[in-house]
Amino acid sequence: MLRYQVCHKKFEGGWSVPFTRELFATLSAVALLLYDPLRDQVVLIEQFRIGALEHAETPWIIENVAGLLMPGESPIDAVKREAIEESGCEVLDIEPIYEYLASPGNSNEYLYLYCGWVDATAANGIHGLTEEHEDIRVLTITTKEAFAMLQQGKIKTAHTMLALLWLQLNQERLKAKWQKK
Repeated sequence: MLRYQVCHKKFEGGWSVPFTRELFATLSAVALLLYDPLRDQVVLIEQFRIGALEHAETPWIIENVAGLLMPGESPIDAVKREAIEESGCEVLDIEPIYEYLASPGNSNEYLYLYCGWVDATAANGIHGLTEEHEDIRVLTITTKEAFAMLQQGKIKTAHTMLALLWLQLNQERLKAKWQKK
């Protein structure tokens, strides 16, 4: 946590009075929706999330593969690493979705969001790094089931919501692109 004393230019002209803001400083992050266009399936993961203890019916959250971007690592390398660590899937191709500030009111976290082509038959089991205390279950479901979960409010993370909504808009284009390879 960092505490800043700041002032800024105002829209109406002039400067604001000095005020205090706290910032949770963190590394940038990556998230990847794993999609198999040949089987029309997505691979999601389920894991314990401390931030969900007070705001969800369960702290076990269904979401995309995601993780922190290590210093000197490219976002593409990071999502490929996370895909293997958290799902056992090798990414065959990647499509950028969005880059955004996750919660700019109190954090500097910048998130790189992608969709990755995978073979969903390779996704199963329990994954994660022991040293990070990860216990990650892989879920392979049809896109229709994933879109229904989104509509039912079962998806609780913004990066997963955004990726699934994006996939609804881009699914046919991705199928055509990746089925040709």
